Amino acid sequence: MSTKIAALPPRFLRTKEAAAFLGLSPRTLEKHRTYGTGPAYRKLGGRVVYAVDDLEAWADRGAVTSTSDPRGTVLPAKRHDPHPPAHSGRYAR
Repeated sequence: MSTKIAALPPRFLRTKEAAAFLGLSPRTLEKHRTYGTGPAYRKLGGRVVYAVDDLEAWADRGAVTSTSDPRGTVLPAKRHDPHPPAHSGRYAR
C-alpha cells in the first residue's frame, strides 16, 4: 500500500496561500478575518490557517447566476454595524 502524501493538496493554508487560492490579496483576507466577514479560520501553534473546505464554502456563498441575483451573501471586507441606527423620523423627541 503506497500512499503519496506529497501528491495530496495541503489540508490547511496560511493566509498568503489562502488569499492566492481565493484570488484575493493577503491584506484583504486579513481584513475579512478582522471584521468577521471572511471564511472560518483556525489558530494552530499561534498561526492563522484556513481549511481548504472552508475557503471553498465561503466562496460558494457568493455564487450568483446574474447581476440581479440577490443570493450572494459574501460581505465586502469592511466593518459592518450589526445593528444599524433606527431612523427616528424627521423630528426626534
